[in-house]
Amino acid sequence: MAYRCVATSVAGFVQQLAVAYVANGYWFYVSGRVPDPKDPASVDSKIVAQYGIDVSKWTRARCKKTGLARVQYLRYGRFFVILATHGEHPFFAEEGKQVRDIRRHPIHFMGYAIGCRKGRDGKTWHPSVRIERGLCRELKARFAAMAVHRSVEDLCREFGRIDYEPYAPVRDQLRSILRVVNRHRKAAGLELVPRSALWLRRIPVKPFD
Repeated sequence: MAYRCVATSVAGFVQQLAVAYVANGYWFYVSGRVPDPKDPASVDSKIVAQYGIDVSKWTRARCKKTGLARVQYLRYGRFFVILATHGEHPFFAEEGKQVRDIRRHPIHFMGYAIGCRKGRDGKTWHPSVRIERGLCRELKARFAAMAVHRSVEDLCREFGRIDYEPYAPVRDQLRSILRVVNRHRKAAGLELVPRSALWLRRIPVKPFD
């Protein structure tokens, strides 16, 4: 089977990036955008060939054992990212100072900030998918502004229009917005918006279908 690298949805791109790659140690990356005149498929082929990305899982396993880096490539629309694990690989020499560490510099994509954070034990790293901070502040301000001017039903519909996959950090952000809304409504003596207004269950998708 040919190497699959073109996500067919925003949710699929985010899931493949965070769950399949970042969670498995692909922390070093270069992101970019295919220029408008160029054919994205030709760019895919060039990058996959340049870094020898289209290899079997057995080859990747051998690379891991011998200390060589493994590399992946992922694209949605014209946005792409090349990712690598620890180890030796031409990717690091070719990309040089453009290579970033996702543990320090999250990938910003379609309103998401996809990064990597330490777990509670302070040792292990876990992928982190959240709404970008600036965008989250805007959402919180917008909901605060309409908190006492809309009915519970209207506010439930507005929460339903927040179109971000409910990964754990996103769920925390949504709960924070709901608390702000209900704080205003409580002070005004209005009915509170129920937690059921939030969609908090993420449904996995097939990234490449």
